[in-house]
Amino acid sequence: MKFISWNVNGLRACIGKGFLDVFAQLDADFFCLQEVKLQQGQLELELPGYAQFWCYAQKKGYSGTAIFAKTPPLSVSYGLGIPELDTEGRLITLEYPAFYLVTCYTPNAQDGLARIDHRMKWDDAFRDRVSRLDQVKPAVICGDLNVAHQEIDLKNPAANRGNAGFSDQERERFAMLLNAGFTDTFRHLHPDVTGAYSWWSYRFNARKNNAGWRIDYFLVSNRLADAVTHAPIYSDIFGSDHCPVGLELALP
Repeated sequence: MKFISWNVNGLRACIGKGFLDVFAQLDADFFCLQEVKLQQGQLELELPGYAQFWCYAQKKGYSGTAIFAKTPPLSVSYGLGIPELDTEGRLITLEYPAFYLVTCYTPNAQDGLARIDHRMKWDDAFRDRVSRLDQVKPAVICGDLNVAHQEIDLKNPAANRGNAGFSDQERERFAMLLNAGFTDTFRHLHPDVTGAYSWWSYRFNARKNNAGWRIDYFLVSNRLADAVTHAPIYSDIFGSDHCPVGLELALP
């Protein structure tokens, strides 16, 4: 079973940069998007064989998530169920017989950690949400979680210590998420690999120089960890300031 997650940083722009070719090439069972930057009715996407699920932000041209699934789910839900956290279209949950699939676009703490309080509320509510799902059946969690967990997960950790995405608070919350019963699939398979990033700034030739961050993830409930067969980062795929990341699971 093959999963893909991609922060497309504006789906309409990404379509102009080859999104549909990438979609066809990767041929995933589940294709999850973050930061689609769309409102309902702004884009009609023809994806034969896929059910489409969209979660839009109230603010135009901002945030938003989507999942395209070959197999229709048993149920679908949007958001965390907390009104103050559910205006930005950041979360979709699909239920299947053997697992939940969750795609998430975590709020950015912003320059100077201006939005860190909102971010902490989100992280705590998200951890509670997926922990409750995990009590029912295993969860597959993906998306732009907007944090580099360890120093190995970004090019310049010393210079970025305390910045948004590498603050002590965000890293601690991510560790708490893992400790709640989840496995970082890429690090599970590649514990010591360096230079593996999923996001690069548009400035300073960052992508050309591979001065990036690994902030896009697939996490699974710990009891699914042994089913993980592949957790690629498709750094050769362009179209966004993020590249797609993947997961392959050998489920019965």
